[in-house]
Amino acid sequence: EIHLVESGGGTVQPGGSLRLSCVASGFTFSNWDMSWVRQAPGRGPEWVSTVHAGSGSSTNYADSVIGRFTISRDNAQNTVHLQMNDLKPEDSALYWCARGGFWAVAGTGYPRGQGTQVTITS
Repeated sequence: EIHLVESGGGTVQPGGSLRLSCVASGFTFSNWDMSWVRQAPGRGPEWVSTVHAGSGSSTNYADSVIGRFTISRDNAQNTVHLQMNDLKPEDSALYWCARGGFWAVAGTGYPRGQGTQVTITS
C-alpha cells in the first residue's frame, strides 16, 4: 500500500521560509517522479513542482514559485523536500506531495498524502 506523509507546514510571516518534507512508502521511490501540489481555500489544486525519477537533477517549477522554491529528493530516505523561501501571502495553501509528474497530478486519483498547511500572514 502506498503511503505519503507530509510534514513541515506552519505559519510564518511574509518573507519567511519553510521546508516541507514527504516520506513515501509502498513503492520503489527512485523510479517515480514526485510532485508538490497546493490548494488554497476556494481555488482548485495548483501544481507547484516536480522532481523527476532517478537522481533528482531534473526539476520543474510553476512560474509563480521559480526562484523561491526548491524541490529535492533523497532516494535513500524515500523523501522529497520542498524548500520555500521568500514566502508570500498568496503561497498560503494546503500542500501535498504526490506520486507522479505534472500530467499525473493534473487529473484525479493519483497517490497523494493528506497534506500540510502553510499559512503566510503578518
